[in-house]
Amino acid sequence: MFTGIVTDIGTVRAVTAQGHGLKRIRIATAYPVEDVALGASIACSGICLTVVATGREDGQGWFEVDTAAETLRLTTAAHWQPGTRLNLERALKIGDELGGHIVTGHVDGLATLISREDFAADPAAPWGATAKFCFRVPQGLKQFIAVKGSVCVDGTSLTVNEVLDDAFSVLLIPHTLAVTTWGGRRAGDAINLEVDLMARYAARLAEGKG
Repeated sequence: MFTGIVTDIGTVRAVTAQGHGLKRIRIATAYPVEDVALGASIACSGICLTVVATGREDGQGWFEVDTAAETLRLTTAAHWQPGTRLNLERALKIGDELGGHIVTGHVDGLATLISREDFAADPAAPWGATAKFCFRVPQGLKQFIAVKGSVCVDGTSLTVNEVLDDAFSVLLIPHTLAVTTWGGRRAGDAINLEVDLMARYAARLAEGKG
């Protein structure tokens, strides 16, 4: 389980085909990899992946994960290549602060970033620029998006500001833009989307009663 609070930006170093639709991906990280156990879960741009190897190269820590055919079909992992930057979050420990919302790392589908609007920083304010991002979601997922609800996009827990049919918007503060990959995102990008867990179960219960 995760919270959608990004704690590192990793960089893909290598992608190797393993056969049977598998790919092994090496990701450079600032995490102390000596403390990352094999079998541990790390959310990589919102995808819960299992660590299968760790090491260091030229002083830089790295870990490797395997992505199966289903993951490659449903997420942006199919397009990762050397140089791709990823939002990373290690799995929760008992007692950790729940700063975002409950995130499983099980991506529901791909959203599309349809627009980005940047707002210049107020010279009189101590903070920097903010940005409004608008996304379009698959028709089958729009029912799970609600104003003021939570959503996890590319591993980042965000609050929905507006909803219009199959589109929704969020506002990113300067800190989020600085410590995640969102600063470099542009219209047209595909985004890993995980809807709120409670919304998913509430919809299922309502469907059963219907």
